[in-house]
Amino acid sequence: MKKYKDEPVRRRERDRYRDRNRDYDEYSEDDRYDQGEYEERMDRYDRVYEERRKSSGKKKKGRKKPFSIVFLSILFTCLLGSMLFYVCEYSVVNKEKLINNSYNGRQQILLSQNTRGSIMASDGTVLAKTATDAQGNEVRQYPFSNEFAHVVGYASQGRAGVEAMANYYLINSNVSIAEKAKDDAAQQKYPGDNVYTTLNTKLQEVAYKSLGVYRGAVVVSDPKTGAILAMVSKPDFDPNEIDQEWKTLVADKENSELLNRATQGLYPPGSTFKIMTSLEYIRENPDTYQNYRYNCTGSFTHGQDTIKCFHGEHHGQLDFFGSFAKSCNSSYANISMTLDRSSFKKTLTELMFNSALPLEMNYSKSVAISEPSTSDSDIMQLAIGQGTTAMTPIHLNMITCAVANGGDLMKPYLIDHVQTATGKMVRQFDAEEYKRLMTQNEASILTEMMKGVVQSGTATKLKGLSYTAAGKTGSAEYSNLTSDSHAWFTGFAPAEDPKICVTIIIEKAGSGGEYAVPIAKRIFDAYFGA
Repeated sequence: MKKYKDEPVRRRERDRYRDRNRDYDEYSEDDRYDQGEYEERMDRYDRVYEERRKSSGKKKKGRKKPFSIVFLSILFTCLLGSMLFYVCEYSVVNKEKLINNSYNGRQQILLSQNTRGSIMASDGTVLAKTATDAQGNEVRQYPFSNEFAHVVGYASQGRAGVEAMANYYLINSNVSIAEKAKDDAAQQKYPGDNVYTTLNTKLQEVAYKSLGVYRGAVVVSDPKTGAILAMVSKPDFDPNEIDQEWKTLVADKENSELLNRATQGLYPPGSTFKIMTSLEYIRENPDTYQNYRYNCTGSFTHGQDTIKCFHGEHHGQLDFFGSFAKSCNSSYANISMTLDRSSFKKTLTELMFNSALPLEMNYSKSVAISEPSTSDSDIMQLAIGQGTTAMTPIHLNMITCAVANGGDLMKPYLIDHVQTATGKMVRQFDAEEYKRLMTQNEASILTEMMKGVVQSGTATKLKGLSYTAAGKTGSAEYSNLTSDSHAWFTGFAPAEDPKICVTIIIEKAGSGGEYAVPIAKRIFDAYFGA
């Protein structure tokens, strides 16, 4: 019997027999079917078809999918789930960055709902606030004008300083639902959250006024917590006039008033870099560094290269501590010839040269190169902080803080906490250890060396005060004329239990001992009430 696999075939077959039975007279006797035979054949076709239909249905229902299809389905489901999880997690963890992104329209929505919050000093003094003018427009006001210009920053024409770092909190409002209901009823915007910084208004004022008409920067911090107490950069600007003066400020490439020299200014560190060179020498000679001796005649010559001491001074017989205290270039050029350059490179990397810093503000990377292929001439320049070596004041301040804190570097921070307009705590920022830059023993040795700078070296203006200080001066040459130099100082006090760390750079001033140390003394005096 002929097999039929589907309904259309069955239907055609039945129609054929039906037609033959209807047109009985047209067929010969051999081709005719009687009625009984016709019905019997139709019933048979129906039974066969039904059996095949049921059999086919069972096979389809129980058929297993190939393993590859099942595996790929599970794989793609897992990948999709992982991707969705990552997107959700990233959005939660990085919500501040996402909202602060200039392409994120949610900022405008928040600003239309909330009034930008205020920025406060550590004592609650207002450093930035939002006021409404006679026309009903919101205006950002900075009560201290230029004094906090770079560290507090500005909130129009882009953002900078704390205004940029804390933007997420300033444009959000966490006052209670009841307070928001009152504002809604009065058709007023919600008050944004207020940001309290670590800045000390007294120290900021002293640092700002002490820098005077000079260009440069001052960084003051707490070495035990990483809190930034003051940050000054000059030339500066008035953030109250940022919109009116913007084009002029951007076009002035000579003064670069918008540049925060404390974090973005790159300078040859001069003799302050001898802190790094000394650390490397101690590491390579842990048991014999105290046996070092050198007779300074005012210069050191190696091959065709000569390194001279500042102003050609003759320091005479020096040991390792004396070389540091007197800031003898000749002695450190001599030391550089004994250093392993690969080891020096490792030390510089650990001290965060040529790499990222743990800062949220815009900053420049410091540069110091020591490779196996580095020439003798370049390694001598590196040892005294000259040549291609360049450093930011904030970076030098961080290394100085690590020395003061027994080798541990605390992550620098500017925001202490965030409160609602009604005083409810939104978030507290705690001190956070970043990493260990040196051993406690190495930090102790460097501290003694820095105390020697104050007691008998180039920073004696800090000697004999009501507090003890430790530090290192620098006179960094920046041109072919040896008389042209930037004045540096970095140090801390009290030396036995450091509470404040100060780093100063004065452009084109001359000797660090003559110009930078007196500013450091004013800041220390203000802190200790001397």
